[in-house]
Amino acid sequence: MTTLIPVLSKAPRTAEVSRNTAETKITVKLNLDGTGLAKLSTGIGFFDHMLDQIARHGLIDLDIHAEGDLHIDGHHTVEDVGITFGQAVAKAVGDKKGLRRYGHAYVPLDEALSRVVVDFSGRPGLSMQVPFKSGMIGTFDSQLAYEFFHGFVNHAFVTLHIDNLKGENAHHQAETVFKAFARALRMALEIDPRAAGVIPSTKGSL
Repeated sequence: MTTLIPVLSKAPRTAEVSRNTAETKITVKLNLDGTGLAKLSTGIGFFDHMLDQIARHGLIDLDIHAEGDLHIDGHHTVEDVGITFGQAVAKAVGDKKGLRRYGHAYVPLDEALSRVVVDFSGRPGLSMQVPFKSGMIGTFDSQLAYEFFHGFVNHAFVTLHIDNLKGENAHHQAETVFKAFARALRMALEIDPRAAGVIPSTKGSL
């Protein structure tokens, strides 16, 4: 009896996307099958720290360079990085054949605990419940975490649920959110050897 073993594609899942507007100039390069290498420059130190969590815990090689109108505030820069990152992920994922599709993670940091669930559904949607204890984390406006993820889901075409379950320190809250996002993303983006060449949907497309 002959056993057929599916052959998985070795094509690199990489992408490079640039977005230039009157408010920002952004370039994102990534490798979804990387080792967590990061080269980050957005002009917002804490934001770079959070993007580094995505790279390291998601095992995504990530190169992001952003120039934005930070003399106004960080809104346009953070939102547009989210948009460009989402576009790059969508481009690198491709047709989603063999994709696990779903990912979830719980991540603690001291007193803080967050849960993130992601679905590469082809339908953008964001539910985010994070009651930040501080409006500013360094020079990062905590409200902009929502803008980053909102930009991401709209352009990566994913459904994303983010819940901070516990936390008293805003830095810890944000870090658990971004680490859990990275871990959930890593799980969802994995290729399932049992579903080689199959789109994970009864519709036949995502």
